[in-house]
Amino acid sequence: MSTLEVKNLHVTIDGKKILKGVNLTLKTGEIHAIMGPNGTGKSTLSEAIMGNPAYEVTEGEVLLDGQNLLELPVDERARAGLFLAMQYPAEIPGVTNTEFIRGAINARRSEDNPISIRKFLKKLDENMDFLDMSEEMADRYLNEGFSGGEKKRNEILQLMMIEPKFAILDEIDSGLDIDALKVVSKGVNKMRGPEFGSLIITHYQRLLNYIIPDVVHVMMDGRIVAQGGPELAKRLEDEGYAGLRDELGLDIKLTDEDA
Repeated sequence: MSTLEVKNLHVTIDGKKILKGVNLTLKTGEIHAIMGPNGTGKSTLSEAIMGNPAYEVTEGEVLLDGQNLLELPVDERARAGLFLAMQYPAEIPGVTNTEFIRGAINARRSEDNPISIRKFLKKLDENMDFLDMSEEMADRYLNEGFSGGEKKRNEILQLMMIEPKFAILDEIDSGLDIDALKVVSKGVNKMRGPEFGSLIITHYQRLLNYIIPDVVHVMMDGRIVAQGGPELAKRLEDEGYAGLRDELGLDIKLTDEDA
């Protein structure tokens, strides 16, 4: 079993304090969801864990099996077992999906033990078929000209191929129709097991109807203010964030959309 721990994490962007002491523990075998109003720091948390240099950590630790990830560059964090499915995946012209995914897999293996072409292509074909992706997607340049749904499916394909210890899925449901949402959820659920853990950042209960979380965390004003089981997400869907804010006695302003 592996453990990802976020301890008293404080993060600023351009001098503005966004995270104000986040604490969270995720173990392999678990899926956690983070929900919260717009602008509360959910995506900031994912970027800080993964090491985006635009996000300055001013206090706290992020530990993977006791190792402080904040001391490692982004590529070393990935090799240690982290994976981030971004809200807006980047396009990389000139690099095919096949080349990118095989390179990512081999980056986590020793130089004298790359994955064999035969094994890689068999696994790629199986996972693309599972995600209802056409064969030509393998030879297209990474995310170039992809629709929003294709980009999200491609992120899940990468996840299934790389098999990290922990995946952070930042609004993986954003912009998906119901059919694409079901396919993406099917891929994440296939990964569930004792060697895999995931932190899912979402605004909406609908994703959690398909990927049932073990724990739901609620972020407000840069902190985790409540946590519970799947029923907490359903409550937020029914009541919004205002009721929970008032129950906890928090002095936080919500937008009309959040309320």
